[in-house]
Amino acid sequence: MICRSDIANLKTDILEKVGQKIIVKGSLGRSKAFEKEATIEKAYPNIFVVKYEENDRNVTYSYTDVLTRTVEVEVFDGDSYSPLIPLTNEIKRKKASL
Repeated sequence: MICRSDIANLKTDILEKVGQKIIVKGSLGRSKAFEKEATIEKAYPNIFVVKYEENDRNVTYSYTDVLTRTVEVEVFDGDSYSPLIPLTNEIKRKKASL
């Protein structure tokens, strides 16, 4: 279940990463997936805007798209790309160790 605090935390994370390179991964249906490099352009209360590098096109995504894993976002930290939201298994391991 998605909590309001999850959405608020994700909004803050994305707002801090405006201007950074990302990789967006998603599904187009029928076993067709995409993976594109982009830059986070703007963040609004309900959506954020990314600009794809290959065709210079802007696309909007909602925060719930990321939280429900409809779209996966990996952020470039200078050396490599890392997931914006940790995988579910990693979260479960952290909770179990507490």
